Amino acid sequence: MMIETQKQRSLFFEGQLLHLICLLGLLAGLYLASQLPGIHIGSFIGLSTSTWVILAVADAIAHQAYVWLCWRLQLSGQRLTSLLGEQAFRLYQVGFSILMILRPVLAFALAWSNRGSLPIDPWVGYIIGMALLLPSIYLMYCVGRYFSFDRAFGIDHFDVSYRNLPLVRKGIFRWTPNAMYVFGFFMLWAPAFLFQSVAALIVAAFSHLYIWVHYYCTEKPDMRRIYG
Repeated sequence: MMIETQKQRSLFFEGQLLHLICLLGLLAGLYLASQLPGIHIGSFIGLSTSTWVILAVADAIAHQAYVWLCWRLQLSGQRLTSLLGEQAFRLYQVGFSILMILRPVLAFALAWSNRGSLPIDPWVGYIIGMALLLPSIYLMYCVGRYFSFDRAFGIDHFDVSYRNLPLVRKGIFRWTPNAMYVFGFFMLWAPAFLFQSVAALIVAAFSHLYIWVHYYCTEKPDMRRIYG
């Protein structure tokens, strides 16, 4: 019994020490980047740019910690389903959606607060920003048409019937099976260029690197357990 409990604990925290080390490294990099000129300039609706940075970073960390906790609770004896019943996935989905939607909202708020701090021609910023928005919008279309948002939320942790579905190789997923991580986070880069914000650029880099930490430390180990 004790051996089984230790094994369950080990699987629950699998990859999370590396996750923590990588997060601390990214936060250290973010602190060093905070010394760049212009990164603290500006405010929006009474909140300073520094506050928007903290909110955006905190939401990214909370979002990924939330997903890890829910996924591992479910994989460890379907604990969410046992606690919440048939609505477990939908309730998890609500929390996921709130934290996920906040990410681009905070990215735009931060970029507007810190607008004009990135030393590039505005028209160059507009062109780059729109070029980054297009693939992220196309990704959302492809998720809805070919992949399904339920699968994107991780329903295979909750419903075993989804584990028999084939890999999607249509639309944007023809280019990479990790399209959501590659292209989805362009949505966070776009505001930095649209509003020429150095603070938003740094936070976008943090967020995009950090989602790959989630992939390698949480999602990939989970996929090995689910699919073998």
